[in-house]
This record gives sequence, C-alpha cells and structure tokens, in this order.
Amino acid sequence: MAVAKGDRGLEPVFRAMELIPFKEAFESYDTVLVKPNLITGHTFETGITTDPVVVEAVLLKIQELDKKAIVVETAGGITSPDEAIIETGMMEVLDRLGVEYVNMGKLDDQVELEVENPRALKTFKVARLATESAIITVPSMKTLGHTSITMGLKNMFGMLTTSSKYPLHKLGTNNFIYDICKTLPPTLSVIDGFYGKSGRGPWSGAPVKMDTIIASVDPVAADATAARCIGIDPNTIDHVRWLHEAGMGEITDIEVVGDGIDAVYQKWELD
Repeated sequence: MAVAKGDRGLEPVFRAMELIPFKEAFESYDTVLVKPNLITGHTFETGITTDPVVVEAVLLKIQELDKKAIVVETAGGITSPDEAIIETGMMEVLDRLGVEYVNMGKLDDQVELEVENPRALKTFKVARLATESAIITVPSMKTLGHTSITMGLKNMFGMLTTSSKYPLHKLGTNNFIYDICKTLPPTLSVIDGFYGKSGRGPWSGAPVKMDTIIASVDPVAADATAARCIGIDPNTIDHVRWLHEAGMGEITDIEVVGDGIDAVYQKWELD
C-alpha cells in the first residue's frame, strides 16, 4: 500500500506503483482495463475527474509489461463519456500512446453477473471484456454525502453497462458498491490525489490540492488509506467496512510504504 507525495506529473505515479507488487497482479492477464472517472467534462484541477497525467503514467507502466491497455468508461454522468474523454484532455494522451478507448455500454457482448448474498443487486450487467481482463480503477479523490468517500471502490459503479444508473441510487449507494466490488473486484487501485474534491459532491464543494498518489493491489486498503489521508475513519464508511468484513481487503492491518499518511494529511471539510 503506497502513498506518494509529489508535484503533478508522471514521477509520483511511477513511484507509487513501483513500491507495490503490481506486476505480479497482472501476470495471468493479457489485457488491462483502465477505468478513470469521467463523470463530466470538468478538467483535473476541479478535482471532479481523473487527471490525464495519472492515466498516462498508469498506461506507460502497463505498456512496460507488454500488456494490452484499454481505457474504458460507460455513460452515467451529466456528460457522455465519449465527450468527456475529449473535454478533459484524456483522449490526447491516448492518441499519443496509441491506446484504445472503449465505451463499454456500446459493446454488443454483454454478460449478466450474479451477486452472491446481495445487499441490493441480485444481478448486474457488464461487458464480457470486463470479466476477462485485469481492471485498474483510477478515480479522483473525492468525498460524497451519502457514502462519505467516492474513490476506487465507488468508481467501479462505472463498469455497469445499464443504460440508466441513476435509479439504482434508491437501493442505497453503499449497498450496490458492495455488491459490485465483491462480484467484480478491481485488480489494482491508483487514486489520483493531485487534486481532490471536498464537500458533499460529486460537483459541489471545493477542489483541494493534495499532491498525492495512492496505489495498492488491495482496493479496500487503498480507499481506507485515502480516507485516513483526509481525516475520515474508514470504519465509518459502510461499503469499505462491509467489503473488509467479506474478506476482500484490509482496513487496519495495512503496511504503508512510500511517504506515508502524515506527509500528505489534510483534514477536509465535508460540508
């Protein structure tokens, strides 16, 4: 579990990834899906969407492993992801690196995944590609009123290819995050904290310059550590605690390498 402090650029992302066993996590996969947060066309300095620099660094590390990288997203925000990837500057990075972008909602080959002992979703639909590939969740660091945080685990909501996601919120956001991540866990989390977004979110609140990258092959530990970096006890976050209790990852028994939590700590205003 790595916490790297540094100015916005490739180096802090490289350093965080090199401090954890990310290469071993991808050994059995030929294809790696990179899932940023492109909920709107807002650019990185707002803290709302994932910084293209972070995605570029992640893609370069995947290419070093001679794996096929694909950047993926689905519709679900106020902007089409096909527009947001251009408006945020992400597409320029992909074009330069020769990496494909796929809107998974437009793929014909879809599968229905069954959730064991669900809290909200008995089944959910994803692209078959998602079930056959490694997944890197690359969110921006944000807080959210009804889930406390929206980071690597919540970002997996964007893997669903259902045409209308908003009605699912009535089932309880913590509930369906638990169901999705337990059934389709990410292989790696790389949390973009160069700029974060405090407040009840996802659009309200204020951007926060954190100069932080968090990376782990344990997605529960990644979100738990990111929460601690902004003054939130991860035991108070339902979906993080539940996934820990389900055996998906750690909340307290975490070895933090790199610069550590104290080096980046900022107490965020959540209202």
